[in-house]
Amino acid sequence: MAILQKHGKNSSPDLVCLKEKTPDKTGVAGGHQKKWSEPNTYWPRPLARVWTVVLLLGTCLLYCARVAMPICAVSMAEKFNWTKRDQGMVLGSFFWGYCFTQVLGGYVSDRVGGEKVLLLSAAAWGAMTAFTPVLAHFCSQPIFSMTLARFLMGLLQGVHYPSLASLCSQKVVESERGFLMSTVGSGSYLGTLVIGGAGSLMLDLYGWESVFYVSGMLSVLWAYCMWKYLLKGEGPIITLESLGSGGPQSKLSRRHWLRLFKQPAVCAVIITHLCTASTFFTLLSWLPTYFKDTFPDAKGWVFNVIPWFVAIPSSLFSGCLSDHLISKGYDTAAVRKLMQFFSMGVSSVFTLLLCGTTTFPMAVAFVSVTMGLTTFSHSGVSVNVQDLAPSCAGALFGVMNTCGAFSGVLMVYFSGYLIEATGSWASVFALITVVNLVGLVTFLAFAEARRVDIDSSKGRYHNIHI
Repeated sequence: MAILQKHGKNSSPDLVCLKEKTPDKTGVAGGHQKKWSEPNTYWPRPLARVWTVVLLLGTCLLYCARVAMPICAVSMAEKFNWTKRDQGMVLGSFFWGYCFTQVLGGYVSDRVGGEKVLLLSAAAWGAMTAFTPVLAHFCSQPIFSMTLARFLMGLLQGVHYPSLASLCSQKVVESERGFLMSTVGSGSYLGTLVIGGAGSLMLDLYGWESVFYVSGMLSVLWAYCMWKYLLKGEGPIITLESLGSGGPQSKLSRRHWLRLFKQPAVCAVIITHLCTASTFFTLLSWLPTYFKDTFPDAKGWVFNVIPWFVAIPSSLFSGCLSDHLISKGYDTAAVRKLMQFFSMGVSSVFTLLLCGTTTFPMAVAFVSVTMGLTTFSHSGVSVNVQDLAPSCAGALFGVMNTCGAFSGVLMVYFSGYLIEATGSWASVFALITVVNLVGLVTFLAFAEARRVDIDSSKGRYHNIHI
């Protein structure tokens, strides 16, 4: 594992400080080499903190709307006489839609600004969520309308995380990106907790329709507040002209995209994120079944709630720790690797402990520590893409997330095959450990934090537009 070393942040011989409109006249000899600098469009710290809270709430509501269907699936199946296969088709259609808009969402965000894409998509998927009961009741074939609705939800929500990555790279200084991404990332765990508790209560008291109405309208309200108070009522219009102009970020041609994907550091973040997403989806999908099979008398709310309570402060802590180390002068690449070591390396130790014979409290403790450490990736590979390619961070994160979503679905299915073939949960936990170690070794070996989205051969003292 890379050793943390103090020095000037990520100084690289290929990247030299370039002041806007004015070339550096000091030359290399005797001059201090610095990083490539973008025009100063970063948020001041107070505004960045406001945006962090707003984006945290937005991600929380995103997961409330996403998990509304799984919460209500049983009640809806009874209402519309769905079979297990029908339920699986409705629930699974979300992930197919989720894969298709990752790259597009990041690409558009890099061109016009992530806040516009976030606002428009939130208004759309919020309205879709609130409108879901209407589609279910007034369509002659609810199974088809719900499958289509979930597919559209996946399409609309697929742009969320790539837009966050793009927005963070455009508006947040390097030493504070870890805190923002880890804090916003914790919104997914918070949203799962909120909809699991409040949604179940509304389901029992007011029916399944209320879960969709409340989560959908709150999402629309969040989008309105962001437009009214943060964007100051500015119209979030995305035109073909704005897409062609490139917006606040540079444009990358097809040739330079190919050059980008030939960079070992870029391939490393894609592979590592693929492994991280695969193991997370597998744990998320199979842990409830593991507890039910291994501890039949255990209370569901214990193992469904405690790990997420641990994950929230763990995610916040990882962001604070990574930003603190970078602000103290430690190498950014080494900090990213350290965070990923905890996320994939140390967590695998506790995953392996689940292979043996354990009591229920010990199993809950091991799972909680595993999920808590997994959140360190928000300050590792998830932020590293912004270090490498801030001009196209959204699109590149979309590529990563698409690969992660597809591999996650495949690994969930393969884990089910392993359970049936071996009759042992140890095979699944061993598989998770192997995949984690593959991703970790790749990241430790090839990850960097210097910019690779600019061609240093085109000149050292002139603005470069790709």
